Amino acid sequence: MLVDRNDNQIGTMEKMKTHREGHLHRAFSVLLLNSAGEVLLQKRAAGKYHSGGLWTNTCCSHPIPGESTNKATRRRLKEEMGIDLQPTFCYSFIYKIEFEGGLIEHELDHVFVGTFDGHPILDLEEASEWKFMPIADLKSDLIKNPETYTHWFNLIMNHPEMENYLTVKN
Repeated sequence: MLVDRNDNQIGTMEKMKTHREGHLHRAFSVLLLNSAGEVLLQKRAAGKYHSGGLWTNTCCSHPIPGESTNKATRRRLKEEMGIDLQPTFCYSFIYKIEFEGGLIEHELDHVFVGTFDGHPILDLEEASEWKFMPIADLKSDLIKNPETYTHWFNLIMNHPEMENYLTVKN
């Protein structure tokens, strides 16, 4: 779904064409934390159209035309990670990044957070690995090794709004 800067839908376009031309579109990112306060990360499958093999938030995708962002988060969590729950909306932000190969990620990203203490069941075409990581360790690793994480995940973890949802537990 193509959107304006205020998240009003202004049209639709095929996903790869959107990413080749760099149109602003609606997306979402989900971060799940366990009861110990660790973030559930996924490693994007190597064959993804961009950012393959990088660690990122629990789930991210795009709503399909006519689908609410809330419904899309639940659907994609189930499809990618085998997790059936409805995360809570936190905040939105816009970012734009150009990747090798001519793809442009220009998204109005809606960030959602939830709690999950189980073991995901991965769709291996989407994610090749998963792990829970303590927030303090994650923040340190994002500084030391930013190239091992997706661009948007670095932005999410460093966004001031995220501090309201991430609490470091000892």
